[in-house]
Amino acid sequence: MAHDHKVLDALDAAKTQWYHFTAVVIAGMGFFTDAYDLFSISLVTKLLGRIYYFDPSSKAPGSLPPNVSAAVNGVAFCGTLTGQLFFGWLGDKMGRKKVYGMTLMLMVICCLASGLSFGSNPKGVMATLCFFRFWLGFGIGGDYPLSATIMSEYANKRTRGAFIAAVFAMQGFGNLTGGIVAIVVSAAFKARFDAPAYKDDPAGSTVPQADYAWRVVLMFGAIPALLTYYWRMKMPETARYTALVAKNAKKATADMARVLNVELADEQRKAEEEKELERRAREEYGLFSQEFARRHGLHLLGTTVCWFMLDIAFYSQNLFQKDIYAAVNWLPKAETMNALEEMFRISRAQTLVALCGTIPGYWFTVFFIDIVGRFAIQLGGFFFMTAFMLGLAVPYHHWTTPGNHAGFVVMYAFTFFFANFGPNSTTFIVPAEIFPARLRSTCHGISSAAGKSGAIVGSFGFLYAAQSTDPTKTDAGYPPGIGMRNSLFMLAGCNVVGFLFTFLVPESKGKSLEELSGENDEEEATPEPSHSNHQTVPTNLSE
Repeated sequence: MAHDHKVLDALDAAKTQWYHFTAVVIAGMGFFTDAYDLFSISLVTKLLGRIYYFDPSSKAPGSLPPNVSAAVNGVAFCGTLTGQLFFGWLGDKMGRKKVYGMTLMLMVICCLASGLSFGSNPKGVMATLCFFRFWLGFGIGGDYPLSATIMSEYANKRTRGAFIAAVFAMQGFGNLTGGIVAIVVSAAFKARFDAPAYKDDPAGSTVPQADYAWRVVLMFGAIPALLTYYWRMKMPETARYTALVAKNAKKATADMARVLNVELADEQRKAEEEKELERRAREEYGLFSQEFARRHGLHLLGTTVCWFMLDIAFYSQNLFQKDIYAAVNWLPKAETMNALEEMFRISRAQTLVALCGTIPGYWFTVFFIDIVGRFAIQLGGFFFMTAFMLGLAVPYHHWTTPGNHAGFVVMYAFTFFFANFGPNSTTFIVPAEIFPARLRSTCHGISSAAGKSGAIVGSFGFLYAAQSTDPTKTDAGYPPGIGMRNSLFMLAGCNVVGFLFTFLVPESKGKSLEELSGENDEEEATPEPSHSNHQTVPTNLSE
């Protein structure tokens, strides 16, 4: 192997030890909070509609108008997308650790502020809520590239995939906790302030105290973030950043020796490394260089397109949820419940989905990724998602007739399982492994931002697309669309594109990060003429 960093070799070969698990928890709690914050809004949107858009003359409870609903649910995605790009770039400029604390503080502040959204009229409350949800998303966006990069740079090469996957899998627990908190809060309020169903007493069905219920749920997200802040600040900067980007091999060695049991090199060796780093610094290419395009252009195209396509399919699933809940009788008609009862039932349904559909897939990835490899899991995931979506679309009329709903739910659950035991996990892992250290966080940010733009298309584009072609059957306020069946065919198409673009991404199982990113080969790259006086430095100190 051609690279000359003893500390990085030591990291790659390090035994899996306690500190690795600590890092998973510290990085994972950020993801836990992200998922909680992004997910909890869907548990309270119906309640917000009942509280702020109540119309005494209507037979149905108040609901958020389509544009308000899209804003409340989607504004955090827009914030996430910008945060991924900005903090991804900043993480390579300032170091992972410094930026990591900033994103967390932003999340804590905006989490609390979104629960304190006040206004003299419904528009005011919604506008304030959207403002803080945007900045909350901005902080969450930073967590994507930083958590992935930190974990990949700490891990050893044997179990790196499992560790990054475990950080990502904390999302499942975040979703689950969101559901549980909402269940507890709504049940407690319901027990204390009972109210008649909407059809019996429209105005009385929503008690004034319900306005506190959604605020409590949203603000709870600040707690896990606050708890991890201290630990995040105590984590040393990753050795790979310190050695390869900040060019300080001595500090990298000291940092790693402090937290990991690894045998490290002597002083003289460090001095040689310092020289080697200086020499190498003169030969680095940037993100917009031809050299980057030649080495990693197709990789970046592969990671961005796969993540974009996956998230269109993954985030469009909320289209079917209301049909599924109705089909399985989890949700009675809205007018037969009071406001808190409805929140309770929605939370219960979402929690069951998180428990059965989301969490198993993530952990399958954790256990199998370093055995099967990223490539096989991603290809298989896209393949099965395509198969199950076509299985829903082709006989769509069969699934919608009474008596066949259970089959629909099973097929749908499998689509979900193979997204999580598949591209939903791998698209997060691979960009943290295959790019050079000085561009790693930036490239992960670009890939994940492509994913979030897919999420925006999936959740909002398809909200309009999936509307019935018959104008009399669309949801209130929506124009006719192409219908659910055609939407399913389009989503299956997205999975096929993801399948094909997976072939652009290299397998990273069991290889060191420097080997994958080509940072070893950079030493052998011929120096440009201006560097000719350095050619006497040995470029290949083999181990």
